[in-house]
Amino acid sequence: MGFLRQLRKRDRSGAGDEAAVLELDSAQTRELVGVFHPPRWLRDLGRTAWLLVGVSALLAGLAWLLGTTATIVGPVVAAMIVATVSMPLVAWLERHRWPRAAGAGAVLLGLAALAVLVVVVVIGGITSQASEINKHADNAANKAEGWLKSVGVNESGAASAKSSVKEDVPQIISTLTNGVVHGIQGITSVAFGLSFALLSLFFLLKDGPSMRAWVDRHLGLPPPVARTVTGETIRSLRGYFRGVTLVAAFNGIVVGLGALALGVPLAGTIGVVTFVTAYVPFVGAFVAGAFAVVIALGASGTTTALIMLVIVIAANGLLQNVVQPFAMGSALDLNPLVVLVITIGAGCIFGMLGLVLAAPLTSAAVHISRNLARARLAAAVEEEAAAPVADAPPATAPA
Repeated sequence: MGFLRQLRKRDRSGAGDEAAVLELDSAQTRELVGVFHPPRWLRDLGRTAWLLVGVSALLAGLAWLLGTTATIVGPVVAAMIVATVSMPLVAWLERHRWPRAAGAGAVLLGLAALAVLVVVVVIGGITSQASEINKHADNAANKAEGWLKSVGVNESGAASAKSSVKEDVPQIISTLTNGVVHGIQGITSVAFGLSFALLSLFFLLKDGPSMRAWVDRHLGLPPPVARTVTGETIRSLRGYFRGVTLVAAFNGIVVGLGALALGVPLAGTIGVVTFVTAYVPFVGAFVAGAFAVVIALGASGTTTALIMLVIVIAANGLLQNVVQPFAMGSALDLNPLVVLVITIGAGCIFGMLGLVLAAPLTSAAVHISRNLARARLAAAVEEEAAAPVADAPPATAPA
């Protein structure tokens, strides 16, 4: 027993000595903690990675939700865009002593008549001339095959290029004729989808101000900030689509008149295609230009196709840069490369809805961020000006 007690005493004394040796001051403790912690840049990178994973999951969920509810979302979104652009007409009628509901109904009837006219002209005109378009596309494909063979391309490569041209133009026609109603495909009847869109449009026109006030109250933001968010979104959408319509009409007229002056057949169809595709930034101009050049090549030859290409580039480049600032003002206010990237990216994720809405919504986000930054700066300057100035210390008398 005595021997065991001696061993216990030795263990306790040894433990005490080790504890005394391992005592660290505060600086050493902080240094030791830093040794076993990951560096700050690695922690920040991990947080950013998880943030990107969350954003990607959110985008995937939104894409799935929009795809699942496309039968309802398509008509409602189309109605919201039209209502945002045409709301000033209802407000103008209301200022001239029209009841809000009557003004909304009058604007709705006018828009419905205009929509019927556009559908008849665009869809009917293009489909009625589909056979002639395919004939000119075949001629263009044959000429392209001959060019490729003349520069040394083997027959298989030239035939592949020819088949690509012959397939692409009918695909463009299919997109133009079917893309208009793509948002309401899968509905039991197109008439039901159109009636749902018209009903949504009427209520949006009639109750738009009260709906916006409800959204402002439920954004969870201070009232001035909420009004800024909704106001800038509406202003960007309205300015963008109004400007796009004016620019599209300008491009369609210039390209259509150019085709008519060159003697290219289907000049009216080329103008209509240019107008319709202008609502998709950059991608639409490329599709419309390719369509016009292929028709010119197949119908009138290489020289006419090259002149048509110059006209298309001038209308969508030089001349558009002159018209667009007056048509849109600061509605977009984005670098063209940014518009191109976000348009293609949103189109890959959200389809046609992303192609059309990516640019104006991004522009709205930029304007909202800019306005909030200005408001914060103004508040900081005002707070600094209102802060009491500290009294200077009294001067000491010389000894």
